[in-house]
Amino acid sequence: MSSQLISTRQRLIQAALELFSAQGVSATTTRQIAEKAEVNEVTLFRNFGNKHGLLLAVLEESAAFKDLGESLVRRATPPGNVYQALKDYASDTLHTLERVPEFVRSVVGEADQFPAENRRALGRGVTEANRYVAQYLATVIQQGHLNTYLPAEKLASLLNGMILGYAVIEFTSEFHELWEDRDDFLENLVELFLHGAMSSSAELATNSLQGGFTTTDVADLPASLVHEILQQARKFGVRDYALAYVLFGAGLSATEITSLERSHQIYDSQGHFLQITIPGFVRQVPVNQWILGKRYGSFTNNPLIKWLKSRKDAQTAMFLNETGTPISESELETRWQVWSEGLLTPQGQAPVIAQAQQTWRVEMLMRGISLENLSIFTACDRAQLQPYVRRAKEKAALEQATRLDHKPA
Repeated sequence: MSSQLISTRQRLIQAALELFSAQGVSATTTRQIAEKAEVNEVTLFRNFGNKHGLLLAVLEESAAFKDLGESLVRRATPPGNVYQALKDYASDTLHTLERVPEFVRSVVGEADQFPAENRRALGRGVTEANRYVAQYLATVIQQGHLNTYLPAEKLASLLNGMILGYAVIEFTSEFHELWEDRDDFLENLVELFLHGAMSSSAELATNSLQGGFTTTDVADLPASLVHEILQQARKFGVRDYALAYVLFGAGLSATEITSLERSHQIYDSQGHFLQITIPGFVRQVPVNQWILGKRYGSFTNNPLIKWLKSRKDAQTAMFLNETGTPISESELETRWQVWSEGLLTPQGQAPVIAQAQQTWRVEMLMRGISLENLSIFTACDRAQLQPYVRRAKEKAALEQATRLDHKPA
């Protein structure tokens, strides 16, 4: 394609964006776009087919939200001030939307009139923006600067959903009393997000020193329940069995598991390891062949190795869904719910996927791993691991008391 054609295409996209932003999609004609781009309508039709084809190009080629996401990801290493990073991201996103209010109103009000291809492009754009935020959150969580029981993917969806909700309300309604101004919204948004869905490691350390942690903060699962979940997973096939095995055998979070690639597995007759790779941070984690007293294969022949050997595809991801694409966190949680259906913890509640990681950490401490080494494997600091130390001591005391009870007087 010649440079002249590229220039013409970009002029049409820019002209369309400016007019869509100023007066909305429906009110903008192809003649207006062509005149603004200084071309004739035939050139527009030849390049894009019609106005909706041009709108599709605007949606697909706009890099504004991608740039915002990439900028946020870069702030994860080093992490710096998480509060300020999230507030800046939300503020910059709103500034970007505020520059095109009519376009936002038009997309919100007229989306049902767009072709399905345009709506899919809009959905892909939102999803891409969400991935960047999830990547940032996953990184700071793994570095120990935030703690949460929600997956990074869901946290990102909540944050972006609230930002977009604000924009829609501001651009489509008048005289509401939901917040004083944009700064008031931003401050309350980030405060709620950090202290409602998440907490900082500094807060956790303070709670620990003040005795705020209790053993209920760590809800590890009993051996019998763990083995039942593993057996249930096995019934659904080699992939499910491998997923459950990694959850209980390596103590990884859902975010870490969905980011694994086939090349991240390292094994020989002496050991089995997984490499956890997050931008700016890499660590290795052992995969235990023994889980709560029961052996699941060997270093060279276990559920995970069997799953990977059964693969005939060329996908690089370690785990795939039923359609052959990389499994997502929400899909992994759905599989967990299937395996644990009808099962209850000693507290009478349905087991949740986060408890697999908690169980692994407590088990590793029970088996004699040092706090320093557990910190290396989990990328958590000592303050964050104190609840697990307390729980492991509690279990050790109970086991000792049980053994004493079986000894003759």
